[in-house]
Amino acid sequence: MAKRIVIKATALYEGGKRLEGKKVVVEGDRIVEVSDAGSVKADFEGYLTPAFVDAHSHIGMFREGEPQAEAEGNDRSAQIMPLSDPLNSIYFDDRAFTDAVDFGVLYSCVVPGSGNLVGGKARVIRNFAKNRKDALVADYGYKMALGYNPRSTTEWKGERPDTRMGVYQLLEKRFDEVLAKKAKLDIGLDRKLRELARSAPEKGIGPAEHDLERAAAKREALLELSSEDAAILDLLSGKKTVKVHVHKEDDVLYLIDLQKRYGFKASADHLGDVHHKEIFDELAKAGIPIVYGPLGSLAYKVELKHEDYRNTGLLMKSKASYGLMTDHPVILSYQLRDSLKYFLIQGMSDAEALSIITQKNAALLGLSADLGSVSAGKLASLIVWNKEPLHLGSFPSMVMAEGAVVRKR
Repeated sequence: MAKRIVIKATALYEGGKRLEGKKVVVEGDRIVEVSDAGSVKADFEGYLTPAFVDAHSHIGMFREGEPQAEAEGNDRSAQIMPLSDPLNSIYFDDRAFTDAVDFGVLYSCVVPGSGNLVGGKARVIRNFAKNRKDALVADYGYKMALGYNPRSTTEWKGERPDTRMGVYQLLEKRFDEVLAKKAKLDIGLDRKLRELARSAPEKGIGPAEHDLERAAAKREALLELSSEDAAILDLLSGKKTVKVHVHKEDDVLYLIDLQKRYGFKASADHLGDVHHKEIFDELAKAGIPIVYGPLGSLAYKVELKHEDYRNTGLLMKSKASYGLMTDHPVILSYQLRDSLKYFLIQGMSDAEALSIITQKNAALLGLSADLGSVSAGKLASLIVWNKEPLHLGSFPSMVMAEGAVVRKR
């Protein structure tokens, strides 16, 4: 029988609301009850939030206490590398994982760095995993980069234009080449399928066998694509999300045009230099959500000359859908909560701010079925705080990861 754990919430922060005096019951890895606490006897008591989710990170790839030369955030061997899997470059003994879990940041969407136009896959992982065996939560999508970063790497291998016009031309050329290959294959496949349909009655082939022949023909056609071409097609298909590194306003508008032209599903990640509300609104109109941040880091390049903590006010006033990132190690993963202060300064409530790194980040990453809120049926990934969660001195007295108590203080 699954162990039963009862948490008494002095206040429960859930879905942008602050709810007083609640009881949360956990059995196994799931929440089974949320109700009024009354005089219940509890195993843990304090201020309760869902576990935090970091929507964009390089944790485990740029590692604490290791020289920069050993970092694995970028592979320098080619400009377009859609098959690169960040899970293969993560060391789970990175101290940053311990610190993240200490502060309830239990999940991260990890991506390759932004030195390549297409850097590789985007993977959601458990920060509390001992190793890669149990780390993977979701194969979320791909990482792409616009602006200064991919044009700043001319000393790396592969075709490396040094202007944005050159970089974007290279990207569009690659997309067009793959789509042309696919169109040619589709013509051949269509001809093959018509031949199969015509010959089926003559051969006495029934519907079930005919369906098997059609499936085999489709698989055979796809085998004519290289694995990299197949990954580019997957990126363009709209089935997964392309996390696009972009900072400057004109590059944001280019992303919107590119997405309209090719039809892929995108999020706009960073946007540090966006300083006009209408640009955020243009993304909203295009249906492109924002993964904002990192907040409070050094504006270390010209591309960030308009970066300002007050830009959060423009984002809040816009119609855009948004979450928040650390971009670890730019901002350390465990400081995700601290970045919420810039929204509080602009007048956001504590409850709404906490929803950004719980409910909203989970929704952005397609994890809402299991994470981001405290309700019956959800995974029991929870944080009990000794004080109000956004108090400067607040610290988790208990962290629960999918029903297991992983920190207790």
